[in-house]
Amino acid sequence: MERFGNKGMVQEIRRNGLFIFFLIIIMAVTSCRETREVEVKPMELHNAMQKLTDVIVHDIFSPPAASRVYAYPSIGMYEVLALGDPSFKSLSGQLTDFDPIPEPKGEINYGVAGLEVFLTLGKQLIFSEDRMEEFRIQWHKDLDTRGIDPEILENSISYAWEVRSHMSKWIDSDNYKQTRTFQKFTIADKEDQWRPTPPGYMEAIEPHWNKIRPFVLDSATQFVPERPTDFDISEGSPFYEEIMEVYETVNSLDDEQGEIASFWDCNPYVMNVHGHVMFATKKITPGGHWIGIVKIASIKAGDNLIEAAATYALTSLTLADAFISCWDEKYRSNLIRPETVINTYIDEEWVPYLQTPPFPEYTSGHSVISSAAGTMLTSIYGDNFAFADSSEVKYGLPVRNFNSFKDAYREAAISRLYGGIHYMPAIENGVDQGEALGSFVVNSIDIK
Repeated sequence: MERFGNKGMVQEIRRNGLFIFFLIIIMAVTSCRETREVEVKPMELHNAMQKLTDVIVHDIFSPPAASRVYAYPSIGMYEVLALGDPSFKSLSGQLTDFDPIPEPKGEINYGVAGLEVFLTLGKQLIFSEDRMEEFRIQWHKDLDTRGIDPEILENSISYAWEVRSHMSKWIDSDNYKQTRTFQKFTIADKEDQWRPTPPGYMEAIEPHWNKIRPFVLDSATQFVPERPTDFDISEGSPFYEEIMEVYETVNSLDDEQGEIASFWDCNPYVMNVHGHVMFATKKITPGGHWIGIVKIASIKAGDNLIEAAATYALTSLTLADAFISCWDEKYRSNLIRPETVINTYIDEEWVPYLQTPPFPEYTSGHSVISSAAGTMLTSIYGDNFAFADSSEVKYGLPVRNFNSFKDAYREAAISRLYGGIHYMPAIENGVDQGEALGSFVVNSIDIK
C-alpha cells in the first residue's frame, strides 16, 4: 500500500508539474501581448457611417426612410460618448419621448461602446444585415489586434447592447412599423393632382410619412409653407409661366447647369430604359449626400470623436424632421409634376433632364432638407466654412467647391429647376421651409 501510495504521489507531482509548465507558457505568451487603453478615432466613425450609407444605397431605401436609418444610430453613439464626457449634454428630455440611456456598471471604453451601439442599431434598421455584421466583426478583430483589455472590451460590448435595447424600445414607438400597414396612396382623377410618371410609373413613396414621430418638431404641420400656385394652364397665368420656365430651362440647359442637376440628383433608384432593356442605377439619397458633407466638414475642422458624433446626430435628426415636414406638405397639396403637365398640354415628347421622383411636387424635398441640414451645419462650423464636396465622386461625378453651407444648399435647391422636376415656388418656398425648420432645431437643442 505504501509503495502504491508513493507511486500515486509521484504521478500527481508529474501532473502538477506539467500543468505549471503549460501555465508558464500561457503566461509568457499573454504577457507578450500587452493590453492597452485603445482610443477610437473619428475616422472609425466616418468609416462606419460610410458603410451604413453603402448599405442604404444597396438596399434602395427611399429618401425619408433613409433619414430615419441615419438618425437613430447617430443619436445612440452620441449619447454613449456624452455620458462619458461631462462637457456634453444628453439629448434625453430634448427629443420627443427619449429617456436617458442606462449607465454602465463596470469600467468601459466609451468610444468602443458608442461605435458598437452605432453598428448594432445600423444593422437593426437595414435589410442587408450581413454587410453591417461583416464590418462589425472586422472592427472587433482590429480592436483585438490593437491590444484592448479583454475585460474592458467585454464590458463595453455588453453595455452597448444594453443601450441598444433601450434605444430599440424608443425606435419601435415612432410609428414606422404601423405605417407599413397603412393603405397605399390613392390616385385622384383630377387634372391638378399628382400621378405616376415615366419610365417606371412607380407608386407614390411614403404617403403616410407625416405620421412618423418627429425628433424635435411639435408636429409634422409645424412648418407649413405658403400654398402652391393655383393650377391654371391658360396662357399667361402664373402657373402657366411656371410651367414654361421649367420647359425652357431644360431645353436651353448649359453644361454647368447640367452638372449641377446631376450632382444633386440623389435619386436612390433611377430606371434606365434602352429599347427592351431596363436596368436600375443606385445612388445616395439627398440626406445621404448631406451626411457625406458632414464627414467632409468634420475632417476639415479636425473634430475629435464626440464632436464628430454630435455633428452626425444633430444633422441626421434635422434631416429626419425636415423629411417629415416636407412629406406632410407633399401629400397635402398633392401637386402634379412638370413632366406630366408639359407632356399633356405642351409637348408630349419632352423629358426632364433628371428622372422625376415618385411623389408629389410641392415642396421640393431637396430644397427643404438641404436648407435645414445646411442651417444646422452653419450653426456648428460658421457662416463661411468653405469645403470641397466629394460626396458624389464614387458615383462618377466631379468634386464641387462651395464657400459655405448656404451656397451648397441654394445650389441643391436650384438644381431641381435645372433637372426639370420642380417649379420655382416649390424650390423657393422649400428653402424657406427648411431654413425655418433648421433654425428651430438649432434653437431647441443644447448639447454644451
